[in-house]
Amino acid sequence: MASQKIEIYDTVLRDGSQSERVNFSVEDKLRILSALDDIGFLYVEGGWPGSNPRDIDFFKKAASLKLKKTRLTAFGSTRKKGVPAGGDPNLRALVGSGVAYATIFGKSWDLHVRDALRISLDENLELIFDSVKFLKRHMDGVIYDAEHFFDGYKNNPEYALKTILAAHQGGADRIVLADTNGGTMPWDIESIIEAVKQEFPAGILGIHLHNDSETAVASTLIAVTHGVRHIQGTINGYGERCGNANLCSIIPPLQLKMGYTVLGDNLRRLKDISRLVDELANLPPNQYLPYVGESAFAHKAGVHVDAIVKNTKTYEHIDPSLVGNSRRILVSDLSGKANVLMKSKELGIKLAQAEDASRIVKTIKELENQGYQYEAAEASLDLLINRSMNRHRKFFRLVGFRVIDEKRKEDEPPIAEATIMLEVDGKLEHTAAMGNGPVNALDNALRKALEKFYPELRNVRLLDFKVRVISSGEGTGASVRVLIESGDGMHRWGTVGVSQNIIEASWLALVDSINYRLLKYKQPKS
Repeated sequence: MASQKIEIYDTVLRDGSQSERVNFSVEDKLRILSALDDIGFLYVEGGWPGSNPRDIDFFKKAASLKLKKTRLTAFGSTRKKGVPAGGDPNLRALVGSGVAYATIFGKSWDLHVRDALRISLDENLELIFDSVKFLKRHMDGVIYDAEHFFDGYKNNPEYALKTILAAHQGGADRIVLADTNGGTMPWDIESIIEAVKQEFPAGILGIHLHNDSETAVASTLIAVTHGVRHIQGTINGYGERCGNANLCSIIPPLQLKMGYTVLGDNLRRLKDISRLVDELANLPPNQYLPYVGESAFAHKAGVHVDAIVKNTKTYEHIDPSLVGNSRRILVSDLSGKANVLMKSKELGIKLAQAEDASRIVKTIKELENQGYQYEAAEASLDLLINRSMNRHRKFFRLVGFRVIDEKRKEDEPPIAEATIMLEVDGKLEHTAAMGNGPVNALDNALRKALEKFYPELRNVRLLDFKVRVISSGEGTGASVRVLIESGDGMHRWGTVGVSQNIIEASWLALVDSINYRLLKYKQPKS
């Protein structure tokens, strides 16, 4: 097994912020930096201090953070043509950023030198050497990112090699080979690294790959097997176009399967970091991400679950807790008794005998054939199982409801009102409520009617509402499935309803939401 440490370099604050729809504030960046430092990332690239006011502000505020391990790094480029390194505004901004480490990129591809910079190949070598040497005189460490290195090497290997040798001669501490267009195949990454490493001391080479060919993670791991010890990427793979190499998919195999020291026990916090970055990016988490996604250890097929019950290694390549994740058992029309038995245990419901599981499986399959789906509606599944076991209490009875959705003027929004009559312990309650739509009005009326009897419902809120047409070809007469997520500030739960009438489907999901809250979290009367 390997014994050397791997240097993890995260660039989500700079490269990741170039993702479409991602826009981190200064406070967001400071929170992410602190979190990455807390779990032990060696390098975090903070941004380009010479390019925009926000990054300038970030570096000023980051100076007050007491980082334990992370080396905050400022990013920039080689000097401009015709400008001495000491007079280049970009390089001076790096030196004046207040951090001790800088990363600069330069051109490795002769095509870029001629067509983008429009200078001679020799002049480009001078730019690289001068820039690295200047920064090395003023900063503790300099990392050189060889932009488009693999494309450059394939086009002109001799010149591409000269560019990184110039950076090395200038004093760069790390030489990072970048696949900036993301199109280089793993076997080419492998052969080029093998050729290049002959010219450099062990441990100096790094790798920075983009994911345009969906091979960035695999190619990064291959690079490590060929001696690369400095790994650049981003949390969740955020980055320009198709993203960067995903550190959440790189770090676990490095530590768990290849034996390198990376995060140690803090690997268990990887999923939390993944969620934090998603939250601050204001993007929904990708549930299908390896290792940290909600579906990474989710089991649905009956055969799989039956095997998992006997030995988790049958369908899990690692223990999910090692990366802060957890096993999830899904129940659907593909399920068997093992799914229901294991899910019931997970929900804290004890089944009396195996025949109960068989009966529940049959019910679930019948309902899913009608359009129900319980993977995102575990509260409804919990109630279904309890009803099957005759353990379900009915907290109220609907006498009737009416929903009016009225638009009075063309330039005004519609007005929604719901009127509802319920019976609770033999007492009738009749009330009405407004809402910004018919479902919201019905939700408000339902809770308003019940709060007299169950005051804890005042804290319940509808957090998410999704509608999906589930029978195609029937137009507006199609059946719909409504998924609702509710919460009370402490707990969150999902429920489902299905009908050809969207209001009724919503009602069914709302009723399950209220019943689940009262069944699971109702406070006993004093």
